Amino acid sequence: MNAPLPSAILGVDGLNISNSFAELPPSFYTRLMPTPLPAPYLVGVSPSAAALIQLDPAAFADERFLQVFTGNQTLPASKPLAAVYSGHQFGVWAGQLGDGRAILLGEVPAPGTPGPNTLELQLKGAGLTPYSRMGDGRAVLRSSIREFLCSEAMAALGIPTSRALCVTGSDKYVMREAPEPTAVATRMAPSFVRFGSFEHWFYAEQDDNLKTLADYVIDRHYPALREQPNPYRSLLAEVTRRTAHLIAQWQAVGFMHGVMNTDNMSILGLTLDYGPFGFMDAFDAQHVCNHTDQNGRYSYSMQPQVGHWNCYALGQALLPLIGDVDEVQQALECYKPEFAAKLDQLLHAKLGLQSTRTEDAALIEQLFAALQGSRVDFTLFFRRLGDLHIDNPAADQPLRDLFIDRAAFDAWAQQYRARLTQEASIDTVRRHAMHRVNPKYVLRNHLAQIAIEKAQNKDFSEIERLLKVLENPFGEQAENDRYAALPPDWASELEVSCSS
Repeated sequence: MNAPLPSAILGVDGLNISNSFAELPPSFYTRLMPTPLPAPYLVGVSPSAAALIQLDPAAFADERFLQVFTGNQTLPASKPLAAVYSGHQFGVWAGQLGDGRAILLGEVPAPGTPGPNTLELQLKGAGLTPYSRMGDGRAVLRSSIREFLCSEAMAALGIPTSRALCVTGSDKYVMREAPEPTAVATRMAPSFVRFGSFEHWFYAEQDDNLKTLADYVIDRHYPALREQPNPYRSLLAEVTRRTAHLIAQWQAVGFMHGVMNTDNMSILGLTLDYGPFGFMDAFDAQHVCNHTDQNGRYSYSMQPQVGHWNCYALGQALLPLIGDVDEVQQALECYKPEFAAKLDQLLHAKLGLQSTRTEDAALIEQLFAALQGSRVDFTLFFRRLGDLHIDNPAADQPLRDLFIDRAAFDAWAQQYRARLTQEASIDTVRRHAMHRVNPKYVLRNHLAQIAIEKAQNKDFSEIERLLKVLENPFGEQAENDRYAALPPDWASELEVSCSS
């Protein structure tokens, strides 16, 4: 007989699942089972995500794990459902949307996580729902792998995000631009409620349901706000603050979401719904990572403004509960100063500056102009900047080589050295601090593409290898230097779009 598992390590059927969202009125969701997929196989799994819900890594090899997280079998006490919501897509009101291919299984205990100490389990690609519209309810292998890897990479970077437990695949094909193999990604988050969840009830003029949803979110995730004079105003202000901080973190690491529709914005300030995302390679503030976004609404430079716009959309939806337009406006006023302060803090850390001076704004502006002018690799620049020597410009050659316009770099570096000298910066101390905040490894598009192409041939080794690299983004990992190199020429031809 096998020894019993320690109490903190659980098998699949030991997960104590419940579903608080299913206790809301039936108009909030549709109860339904996932649609089974034939002959599923495990594509990738995250032990660190599993640890959050105390899931035993030995369970990964069990057939039960595979069947449950493909949607072919259910967990005891699970109440699977698809949630309804609406939203603005590319700035245009799109009306009712909802979980068109995602099915919420419920939440399980996750000791040490924020809020109610639970994480919801959601299967993405689990089949048709009443909200699928013209879709087939499925996700394809390439997009599922990208979401899996990026969710875990963002978590390792310290950026608020949904997590990804695993990806399972099947030889069942669906049509996109061409036939593609299907997959199911298991996502985890304290909540998948989004801005569009509130917009749905506002535009339907159903204030009772709007209040029910707001009370649910406050009681589960923001209980301290219940003591505020106007909890709904406080909710809007807190979500606005979190959103401002989140997008500042995106900007600081060169991440572009790609589809910042209000139905993809988390009420908890998490990075949610990874689709055509991208990390900046050659710096271009106008870069658009989503090939579908022909007008560049969600470019790198536009993300802060769009985040603000989305918070206004949420404020509009919460107006019936807050009760006064001026109160809504006051709650939203925190966005710009919170974003600016957070980004300034992050950029000072990235530059290894311990103090703040009025002239720093000009120094930073000149830096980004030089990066733009030479299309310098974003991640490599900040990482190599940590190796700069105040008194030895000749040692800067690897950093200087990133610039086409060497004179622009030299002019900036001279000012930067003077600024470091003002605060008596010590090279070794600064290098250590900068390497803690400037990652060496991010999920570049070409790295994901290599893993995807191997997986399409049933070789999942690169997914596992890349996941391990990305889980330690700030470490040197000299044996993995190739994952930090400049992207190959063919990488510039890669396109990602909303088709997944």
